[in-house]
Amino acid sequence: MTTTRLNLLEETRFEKLPVSIYADDTIASKNVAKRIADLIIKKDAAGEKTVLGLATGATPVKVYAELIRLHKEEGLSFKNVVTFNLDEYYPMKPTAEQSYVGFMKAKLFDHVDINMNNVHIPDGTLAENEIVAYCTEYEKKITAYGGLDIQILGIGRTGHIGFNEPGSAPNSGTRLVTLDDLTRRDASRDFGGKENVPTKAITMGVGTIFKADQIILMAWNQKKASIIKRAVEGEISSDVPATYLQLSDNVEFILDQDAASDLTRFATPWLVQDCDWTPQQIKKAVIWLAKTLKKPVLKLTEEDYNNNGMAQLATEKGPVYNINIDIFNKIQHTITGWPGGKPNSDDSQRPERAEPAKKRSIVFSPHPDDDVISMGGTFIRLADQGHEVHVAYQTSGNTAVWDEDALRFMEFNIDFAKSQNQPAEKLEEVYNNTRTFLGEKLPNQPDTLELRTVKGLIRKGEAIAGARFAGLPDANIHFMDLPFYDRGKVSKKVDYEDDIQQTMALLQKIKPQQIFAAGDFADPHGTHKVCFNIILDALTRLRKTESWTEDCWLWLYRGAWHEFEIDEIEMAVPLSPQEVLRKRQAIFKHQSQKDIPVFPGDDAREFWVRAEDRTTETAKAYNDLGLAEYEAIEAFVRWKF
Repeated sequence: MTTTRLNLLEETRFEKLPVSIYADDTIASKNVAKRIADLIIKKDAAGEKTVLGLATGATPVKVYAELIRLHKEEGLSFKNVVTFNLDEYYPMKPTAEQSYVGFMKAKLFDHVDINMNNVHIPDGTLAENEIVAYCTEYEKKITAYGGLDIQILGIGRTGHIGFNEPGSAPNSGTRLVTLDDLTRRDASRDFGGKENVPTKAITMGVGTIFKADQIILMAWNQKKASIIKRAVEGEISSDVPATYLQLSDNVEFILDQDAASDLTRFATPWLVQDCDWTPQQIKKAVIWLAKTLKKPVLKLTEEDYNNNGMAQLATEKGPVYNINIDIFNKIQHTITGWPGGKPNSDDSQRPERAEPAKKRSIVFSPHPDDDVISMGGTFIRLADQGHEVHVAYQTSGNTAVWDEDALRFMEFNIDFAKSQNQPAEKLEEVYNNTRTFLGEKLPNQPDTLELRTVKGLIRKGEAIAGARFAGLPDANIHFMDLPFYDRGKVSKKVDYEDDIQQTMALLQKIKPQQIFAAGDFADPHGTHKVCFNIILDALTRLRKTESWTEDCWLWLYRGAWHEFEIDEIEMAVPLSPQEVLRKRQAIFKHQSQKDIPVFPGDDAREFWVRAEDRTTETAKAYNDLGLAEYEAIEAFVRWKF
C-alpha cells in the first residue's frame, strides 16, 4: 500500500463511508452531472434505458443546470431516461408553486428532450385510502425498470434522506410519512409560514434508496456541516436516518468545503494526522485543548498535549508553556475597547489602526435591525468615541412584518388625517383594498406594492429610532432598499448589477476607512449572504480604481444565529453592564420584531435575548481561557482580500 494511501486512510479513519470534497458546490455539481451524463451515454450505446432517482430542493439545482447545458451544448439526450422522484408533499396539487412537479419541470424537464411518460413523481392529489396501493405500485414500477441506476440525495437538518424522518426503518419502502417539525420550519418560507406547510409527504423509503446501484448524497454550505458529521462519523441510528447509508457499499457523499468543515480531518486534524503547524492552526488547537479539558490556556501541560493528539506540536514548537504564553497573548490582543482604533497609541498589538484618529465608518445592515442586534454595543461605542459613523440598511425588511401590524398603521394614518381635517379618502381606498387582498391572500403570495410599502415604512421608522438612539444624525442614516429583495418575490431573475452599482455609489460618497458587514452566512433566509456578496463585488471593483480603498478595512460581524469560533476572532469589543442595557434599548426600537417575529427561525428566544446570550457566552469563553471577565463581548473577523 502506498504512503499516500496510508495517509488518506489515517486522515479519514473517523469516516464510515466514502466522502469526496470539492472547493465549491459548482465544481461538485458539475462532477455529479458528468457522472450521470456518462452513464446515460453508456446506456444509450448499449441500447438500454437509464433509470435515475431524482431529488428536489436547493441542493441538486446546479446538477440539473449542468445537465441542461450538456443537453443544449453537447447533445446529451434524455429520450431513453426514466426518472423516479424521491418524494412529494401531501396533499399537494401539481400546479401549486411548492409542488415538486413544478420544481422538476422548471429546473430540468422543460429544458431537455425527456419523454414525460417516463417521468414519475409521487402523486400528492390522491385520496388517503388510495396511497398504500399507489406506493406499492410505485415500487413495482422501479423494479420493472431494473431498479435505479443512480439515486441522488440531499440531506435535511434532521438527517432525513428523501422525507425519511428520524424513526424511519432501514428497510422502509415508499409510503406516507409525517414530517418533522424542523423540516416544516425549514420549508416555511416557501409556504408563507409553517402553518401552511403540509404535515405529511409521500416518500421513497430507505430500503428503496438502498436498492440503487449508486447512491450520491450531496450537501453544500455550513448549515449542513453538523448533520454531515453525524451522518459520516456517528453511530448508525434511526435518530439520523442518513447514518443508514453507512451500511451501503454503493454510496458516496459529495460535499463542498463548508459542508465538510465539521469532519474530524478538518475540525481537529491533529487527531488523525501530522499537521502543518501554522500559527492559525496552533491557535485553533490550543484553544480546542483548553476548552476540551476545561482549563485556562496558561494551565495546559505537556501531558495534556501528549494525551490529546498534540504531541507533534509539543515536540516541534515546544516547550508547551511557551506555546501557551504565545496563544494567550494573541487572544489578549484581540480585545479592545476602541473598535475604531485608539488614538495616539502603539497599535502594533491592537486589532485596529490608531490613525486616522477619527474614522469614517459604515455599518451595513442586511435587515433593518441587524446593526443593533449583532453589533449594537460596538455601533454605540464608535459613535460615542467621535467617529463619523454611517449605517446603511440594505433591504426594507418588509417581508418580516405581520399583516395585522400593517393594517394598524394604515388605520392610524387614516384617523390622524381625519383628526387634522385632512382628506383621507385615498388612504381609505388603499386600506379597503388591502383588507380585501388580505382576506383572499394565498400562502406565500407576494404582497401588493402598497402593502409592501407600508411594511417597509414600519421597519424604516424603527431603524431610524434605533440609529438615532445609537447616536447617529439623520444625514448618516441611509436606506438602500436594494432592488433584489423585492424583485425576488415576483421574479425568478437573478441579477444583482443594480444592487452593486448602488452600493458602489454609496461607498464612493462616504469613502470609509472602516466597513462593518454581516458575515453570518448560515442565515437561514440567505439575505445576509446575498448582501455580503453585493458589498464584496462593489469593493472589489472599486479597489481597481479608487485609492481610498487601500486604507479601507472590512470587518465581519455575526447575526443572531451563530458566533465566530474563538480562534477566528480578530477583534473582541467588551461591553459593560450599562452598555449591554443600552444595546437592548436600541433593539427594543424595533417593535415589529419583538415578542413573536414573522420569521423567528429555529430559536424561540426573542432577538434581544439571543443577542445578549450570545455576547455573554463569548465573554465567558474568553474568561474560561484565562482572560479577564467581562459582561459581554461582540466579536469581529477582518475580511482578507
